[in-house]
Amino acid sequence: MPSNSSPLGALPSRFRRERILIVGCGDVGLRAARQLPRNARLMALTSSAARVPELRSRGITPLRGTLDDGASLRRLAGLATRVLHLAPPPNDHPDLRSDPRTLALLRALRLRGLPRSLVYASTSGVYGDCGGEWVRETRPVNAHTPRAQRRVHAEAHVRLFGRATGTRVHLLRIPGIYAPDREGGTPRGRLLKGTPVLRAEDDVYTNHIHADDLARACLAALWRGKPQRASNASDDTQLKMGDYFDLAAGLYGLPRPPRLARGSAEDALPPVLLSFMSESRRLDNSRLKRELRLRLRYPTVEIGLRDR
Repeated sequence: MPSNSSPLGALPSRFRRERILIVGCGDVGLRAARQLPRNARLMALTSSAARVPELRSRGITPLRGTLDDGASLRRLAGLATRVLHLAPPPNDHPDLRSDPRTLALLRALRLRGLPRSLVYASTSGVYGDCGGEWVRETRPVNAHTPRAQRRVHAEAHVRLFGRATGTRVHLLRIPGIYAPDREGGTPRGRLLKGTPVLRAEDDVYTNHIHADDLARACLAALWRGKPQRASNASDDTQLKMGDYFDLAAGLYGLPRPPRLARGSAEDALPPVLLSFMSESRRLDNSRLKRELRLRLRYPTVEIGLRDR
């Protein structure tokens, strides 16, 4: 089996020339690409001509196309032995609860030469509000927001694709991604703005994963992920949202954010931010550690935020 540090390291040489396609090659995709062995052929779908030089400079072959135009994806058929699907659903599609981008990708991959494995980056929002309870992957999905419902739709079709084709598909349910070297990847901006958080009695549990650990989880899932399986890609942190911002304020030497009652917050904060404050859950990451055999480099947000 692949080692924890190099997913391809222990494979027989005849299998080592993997062709890996990254769909949605943003920050996490680039981090994953950096951790792959040099003898793997890396490809990334991009709709932007401006990104072509950047991808080439990182040893990634750019493939021009867009998930919003199925015809442009035909060239993806048969190219990859493994696919990492990191692209989010559209926000402006007429059907707010479906993900046409994932459907378009799966149609293209079906044309010929199916990949051995496909990892889909979903969201922990598919569980909905769990009242602060511990959440394992066996818990039924109960998405409340259109954003999370689109992910439920995508998960279902990825699983159907796996059952129909034999491709080993694995879902990663991802919470808040952070990293000091990621754009907007720390609470510093919100702390500087003085954005309020909920008072302790109204507060919600949040979950986190460092971007580097998430990239490693993606690669582990590509090789070790059990078929038709989901894994919570979360660290070991158990903090409510306000406590998280208090912790960051202490690390950065900034004032703690003001605390509001939930009723006051509904008048003071934008709807998108409020939606994150309306769901509380604690993700059980046992599968991530046991089945994917991932050893977190940043097991808590305190360790991750200190690594600046």
